[in-house]
Amino acid sequence: MKIYANSIKVDFKEDGSPLTLADKEAEHIILKKLNEIIPEILIISEENSSSHNLKATDQFFLVDPLDGTKEFLKKDGLGSFTVNIGLIENGIPTLGVVYAPALNRMFFASVSTGAFEESNNLIKPITIRTLPHSGAVAAASISHRDELTNNWLNDHKIKNTTSIGSSLKFCLVACGEADVYPRFGPTMEWDTAAGDAVLRCAGGSVTLPNDKPFSYGKSSYRNGPFIAHGSF
Repeated sequence: MKIYANSIKVDFKEDGSPLTLADKEAEHIILKKLNEIIPEILIISEENSSSHNLKATDQFFLVDPLDGTKEFLKKDGLGSFTVNIGLIENGIPTLGVVYAPALNRMFFASVSTGAFEESNNLIKPITIRTLPHSGAVAAASISHRDELTNNWLNDHKIKNTTSIGSSLKFCLVACGEADVYPRFGPTMEWDTAAGDAVLRCAGGSVTLPNDKPFSYGKSSYRNGPFIAHGSF
């Protein structure tokens, strides 16, 4: 947030995506602490490109130190950027933390405890909601919404959408502020693991568009299209 408050210098990675000092500093803090706490677990992190060539193990962390860099750079007042830390066990996300520092909202979950939100020093359990009579609300990307997403929404007669960046879309479904999050554009596993864990632990699910399971540890850690479901 100190970096966010000042002018932000931007570099660009080989794939054209933006990179800031916040990405680098946050990753340094997170990786250092994870290695102190539990050094035996493999860490795959967005900004550590050498880790992308490592083969997934039965248990590994996926870290995105700044998800929603485009929103971070916009400074549009929406604050829809997050820090993502997810634990994968046998291909399934079992623990996740999604922190949105500009919004003072932190979502965290594990399969053994359930899902929670901490905001203004208050912690409350969260769960997906019953589908409202007024119809489903979809969470959609604010920077990456595409024609395939629009077609899916039209096909499922969903007229109400809330647009926000980063992994917060998973969390909106998890805490009952939305009902479904369809994603057809490209993402990486570190973009989704933490939010996926929060949603699953809140009673939701994440599947491929054909309803087959969505799992982690794929080649190059690259995701295909998916649908994150609440009660929808």
